[in-house]
Amino acid sequence: MQTIVVTLIVFACFAYAAQALMPAALRRALARWLTSWPHWPAPVARRLQRAARRFESGCGCEGCDRPAKAATAVNQPQSIHIQRRRP
Repeated sequence: MQTIVVTLIVFACFAYAAQALMPAALRRALARWLTSWPHWPAPVARRLQRAARRFESGCGCEGCDRPAKAATAVNQPQSIHIQRRRP
């Protein structure tokens, strides 16, 4: 029984890691392929349809789709404060 539980946990961790590291184009193609099966429960089917339509950057940082105004504010010079260590 313990082996079965551990196997399920390892498989779930593998599936999550594979999904997280998978390129976005491959993730969308896989979601499109999985939506073709009509017997998914309604919440799973909705999530797969959303994933098939969603466009994401590959890195997941959401930095590329920021407005240009916000990106220029980040590039402003910033002052550096150095604090001396006390002996």
